[in-house]
Amino acid sequence: GREKAAAARAEQRGPRKGMAGAGRRVAVAAVQFACTDTVADNVAAAERLIREAHKKGANIVLIQELFEGHYFCQAQRMDFFGRAKPYKENPTIMRMQKLAKELDVVIPVSFFEEAGNAHYNSVAIIDADGTDLGLYRKSHIPDGPGYQEKFYFNPGDTGFKAFKTKYATIGVGICWDQWFPETARAMVLQGAEILFYPTAIGSEPQDMNLDSREHWKRVMQGHAGANLVPLVASNRIGKETVETEHGNSTIKFYGNSFIAGPTGEIVKLANDKDEEVLVAEFDLDEIKSTRHGWGIFRDRRPDLYKVLLTLDGKTSSSS
Repeated sequence: GREKAAAARAEQRGPRKGMAGAGRRVAVAAVQFACTDTVADNVAAAERLIREAHKKGANIVLIQELFEGHYFCQAQRMDFFGRAKPYKENPTIMRMQKLAKELDVVIPVSFFEEAGNAHYNSVAIIDADGTDLGLYRKSHIPDGPGYQEKFYFNPGDTGFKAFKTKYATIGVGICWDQWFPETARAMVLQGAEILFYPTAIGSEPQDMNLDSREHWKRVMQGHAGANLVPLVASNRIGKETVETEHGNSTIKFYGNSFIAGPTGEIVKLANDKDEEVLVAEFDLDEIKSTRHGWGIFRDRRPDLYKVLLTLDGKTSSSS
């Protein structure tokens, strides 16, 4: 009864702006596209899709992870560090600031950050007036065939954050962060009303029969449902081949960008091959009321969660 009713209330079939007494409605968007390895082309594609999302009524638009070029982490190549740029005066971020101000939309911007001798997989949060609200650096860094990010990225040092934008307080994790329930919980505990995950994920070069797309979706749907917040995931599409030290490596990215409602239900879903713009609208006041009434934050027991601060499951009191 209660779960079905909450799901029905949460699912929105399109933006409905200006409804009297409709609560605090926010329209979110996920875009997905195939990247070339030319920065100018990809930034232009991102801008075109953000404009399309805006025309569909979106207030907050999510672009995929590291969208400026191919997903270079298939290889361990020193020359690829040349793709990194500093956070301040970053030309892509500055262009997205102008666009955000023009369209009155919020845009999280993923980029490869150079900070002195450190490098991060980062996202800058651009508010609807073009203001840069700050930086989040990817906390969890994967290392496996085709996804060798530890070669390039230091572990993020910003901690998990909630950013107060014009339309909502949002939390942004980056790709591998999306597999960790602690990331989602930490952001929502700090006030995030919507979670966003820019992503680059597809086939596994070591096993072409391995397809993680359904697992990938279900994990994030769980974050939405466990925290009673909407969630937006943006992933790239297309086949990318990168020359590595051991020959060519190819990943076929599976798209499946989606928007989930606060009970984990998928409201909008893209396919695995087409450029798409997904838009869904949520009443954040209604969701807040449901979240508080459901009791999952009331009944938390932080005093019992010390084991989460360990790697081996042994707390100091039990050792």
